[in-house]
Amino acid sequence: MTKKNLTIGLFGFGCVGYGLHEVLQRTPTLKTSIKKICVKDKNKARQISAEHFTFDKNEILNDDEINVVVELIDDADAAFSIVSAALKKGKAVVTANKKMIAEHFNELLELQKTYQVPLLYEAACCASIPIIRNLEEYYDNDLLESIEGIVNGSTNYILTKTATEKISYADALLDAQQKGYAESNPTLDTGGFDAKYKLLILIAHAFGLVLHPNEIYNQGIDKLGELELNYAREKGFKIKLIAHAHKTNEGKIESYVLPKFISTDDKLFSVDDVFNGVKTKSCFSDSQFFVGKGAGAHPTASAVLSDISALSYDYKYEYKKLNQSVAELENDFSVKVFLRHKKEEQQFLQSKFSSVDESFLNHNSGYIIGNISLENLKQLSETPDLSIVLAN
Repeated sequence: MTKKNLTIGLFGFGCVGYGLHEVLQRTPTLKTSIKKICVKDKNKARQISAEHFTFDKNEILNDDEINVVVELIDDADAAFSIVSAALKKGKAVVTANKKMIAEHFNELLELQKTYQVPLLYEAACCASIPIIRNLEEYYDNDLLESIEGIVNGSTNYILTKTATEKISYADALLDAQQKGYAESNPTLDTGGFDAKYKLLILIAHAFGLVLHPNEIYNQGIDKLGELELNYAREKGFKIKLIAHAHKTNEGKIESYVLPKFISTDDKLFSVDDVFNGVKTKSCFSDSQFFVGKGAGAHPTASAVLSDISALSYDYKYEYKKLNQSVAELENDFSVKVFLRHKKEEQQFLQSKFSSVDESFLNHNSGYIIGNISLENLKQLSETPDLSIVLAN
């Protein structure tokens, strides 16, 4: 198959945008060039000369020579406006904006179908790990049983620091912010929202089920305290933020994003720093494990580059499972959790568990380990001073 020549209009020139520019300079075999880069800040100093830039999005969207739009901006609403306009103009699109995709999945599916142009977004999930392409091509049947993993590099870096250096969550977060791995307002990452958006995309490709972000239960790591950190150290566990989805025997999908105690026999135990790790399990091939850098300019740019290269061969997602699947969401299930609470709340909280394996109290706080329904967990999760970790 002959490669197509691609002329790119790039939106955004932050770390990933500049990383893509660098990577393309070092990939001369790819018949690709960036014609124009659209940015917002007219006064910001940039690493390449001014003639490469425009401040008018229509200079890219209305240019018939540009056949690929690469969208790498932070604003999800603005990103959807750009992506939808580009698709309507018949331009292929590559994006890394997981929030935008998760919030507009059905609309983006319809735009691809109506205008017969591809939208690729490998970089939106696990940066350097080609998980979406594998779900599309390798697991293109209905025999996949589960997918779970560490899909957020920022939180994994923070949790690695608490485990290896025995420092507090607050100190680990500050270190991550100083190194640029976490934003000044880190809630998107630490609250588990970034992982939820990625899980939503993975569920669509793994099981053919398109969900709204509100349908996936998420708790992040921002409520972790010393009691559960010390518990993990005493037991030889690490805490990792896990995105999880699996198909029940009835064909329904259970999903959530939660911190979890990980033991040494779990492959995710050794996934540290800004790395991501994803485990899949299927009926015949059993378990596979993918690992790679989940954050940073070059790992993310490499995923964008892979999508651009795929477009040169007219690749597009076929969404086979969406076209054949009748999967439904399951909300009536229980999970085993470690719940840290104030001392005076123990009796009330214990009544919410269907079974209790262990409980502990000290002079001002305690924990309960046991099984609890997702519905009860949702009700309790908004309570101040509660911390929830999946039990091992």
